[in-house]
Amino acid sequence: MKFFQDLKRQDHKPGFGGLEIFKYIGPGLLVTVGFIDPGNWASNLAAGAGYGYTLLWMVTLSTIMLIILQHNVAHLGIATGLCLSEAAATYLKPRYSKMILGSAMLASVSTSLAEILGGAIALNMLFHIPIKAGALMVLAFVIIMLLSNSYRLIEKWIIAFVSIIGLSFIYELSLVQIDWGQATMAWITPSFPKGSMIIIMSVLGAVVMPHNLFLHSEVIQSRQWNLKDDKIIKKQLDFELFDTLFSMIVGWAINSAMILLAAATFFKTKTPVTELQQAHQILEPLLGGQAAVVFAIALLFAGIASTITSGMAAGSIFAGIYKEPYDIKDNHSKLGVIISLLIATGIIFLISNPFNGLIFSQMLLSMQLPITIFLQVYLTSSEKVMGKYKNTPLTRFTLYTVGAIVTALNIGLLVSFLF
Repeated sequence: MKFFQDLKRQDHKPGFGGLEIFKYIGPGLLVTVGFIDPGNWASNLAAGAGYGYTLLWMVTLSTIMLIILQHNVAHLGIATGLCLSEAAATYLKPRYSKMILGSAMLASVSTSLAEILGGAIALNMLFHIPIKAGALMVLAFVIIMLLSNSYRLIEKWIIAFVSIIGLSFIYELSLVQIDWGQATMAWITPSFPKGSMIIIMSVLGAVVMPHNLFLHSEVIQSRQWNLKDDKIIKKQLDFELFDTLFSMIVGWAINSAMILLAAATFFKTKTPVTELQQAHQILEPLLGGQAAVVFAIALLFAGIASTITSGMAAGSIFAGIYKEPYDIKDNHSKLGVIISLLIATGIIFLISNPFNGLIFSQMLLSMQLPITIFLQVYLTSSEKVMGKYKNTPLTRFTLYTVGAIVTALNIGLLVSFLF
């Protein structure tokens, strides 16, 4: 049985009023978690500490690119009732779909590695728990959450986690002086300070993540009413856009808050930041012990939430290989979740430097991301797959342009890691 079957009301006739649209919010916030994961924390803090407000425009541009891609892949789920993985297995030749989805599973392992590490680093900050022991604690908590909760409960937990992260940064920003005029200009004015290209590539290139494209096409189906009534499908597409826009704006605000905080503290005191632990240690003398604790708590929730969504994405990808939807009670979905999280944790035990682990994970994502993006655009542009909901020529051109930009940034990031 499909994991979301209890949420789909095929005979439901929505009123499409003001309250109805708010009931649609949720799937986009699960995707937003990947936009504010520990990898983004490191990049944003480095941007603010090294260049002040000047790189805020990266958050605006990356959010726009993310909205375009996530909105498009959500359409696939609504129009076809298939997630990206199922659609690939259904419409591509088996030898191609297995290669592509196999690489996506490797990318999910890479993602899980970074997310588990982030949670473990937060536990180390708060309780001085060794990184490897912290990784086991995050792993155990996330597996219990995924195996013992319904999708609706997980969604509520994720919304709560995102809310805590947002409130944490509101508190942090209340402790510092922000030049809002300068920040406003920086949000809309591209700037390339000397030596900033690596930071720019890391922020822009790491925003779109393969697992989020698979995940969004799956979880958006929790809001399907039916696949037969064109009028309702069109309303679902409109509501999905609202959910995506709202959720990505939340992600934009949280990522911006990270840069603002770093600019108002570390940049102001000329203190470079290269690691999350370092940021935590420096915040205490600058803003007080409470600020450092709130910072670590927010990171912990970001690590746990992003590990949960990474595990769900892995389950969706693995089940899709067998042309099955995500259902945590089904063996294929369950196996996909466990494979991704266990292998990721095992790799953490094999590496001596957590920072190198984060770099390794980003390298793998950089190599796989173009495959997922162009798979998505191919499927959503196909009349055989999407019917009359296929991409228009303008949409297809926009998607290929965004895909090319994100690919170029990730290739540049990969080259910077290797050389």
